[in-house]
Amino acid sequence: MELFENNWSEKLQPLIDQYQGKKHPLNYENIYQLMVAVVLSAQDSDANINKIAPAFFEKFPNLESLAFSSIEEVIPFVSKVRNFNTKASWLIEIAQTLKTNAAIPTQLEDLVALKGIGRKSANVIMREMKVPAEGIIADLHVISVAPRIGLITEAKDGNKVEKQLMQVLPKEIWGEIGMAISFLGREICRPTNPKCADCPIQEHCQYPLKTI
Repeated sequence: MELFENNWSEKLQPLIDQYQGKKHPLNYENIYQLMVAVVLSAQDSDANINKIAPAFFEKFPNLESLAFSSIEEVIPFVSKVRNFNTKASWLIEIAQTLKTNAAIPTQLEDLVALKGIGRKSANVIMREMKVPAEGIIADLHVISVAPRIGLITEAKDGNKVEKQLMQVLPKEIWGEIGMAISFLGREICRPTNPKCADCPIQEHCQYPLKTI
């Protein structure tokens, strides 16, 4: 493959080194809190979810308490979240399906079978739980940055971006590279006025060539 020939694994290593193991911006203390926060954060900001999460988790500290609640009880705690009605119903269904925190899966196939959890969300949960990666996180930052640096062709769909990345990057870096690119997009490779001088992979990036 062309990009394997370009040795992107080696070129991206400084980026992985910079962000290796850095915790996701969503605040959580256990896998239950992480899963809930990930579901709520779809099409919303991590900062907004972090604001409403403490009150939510005080009221619903685990899946057991959530399973015995109702959508009407949940809605006041998520009403400031985008699509809160739908997300409240998803969370209730997940809780009633799994019943206990111990039943929360950490494999991609089982995670995406749950309401409100797609591949991106599942990959985030697996990365934070430090289980072997089965895919690559492709959030909005990755969708923007991966084509810009020349890793893949432009795409707007996260699943298509993930598929391209999985085709061009070796599996041993899947677990960290998605979140590393995401952090790069959050902190340095902004949509406008990117801080190219601060980029750890600047010498391998295609963006400066596009702006000449």
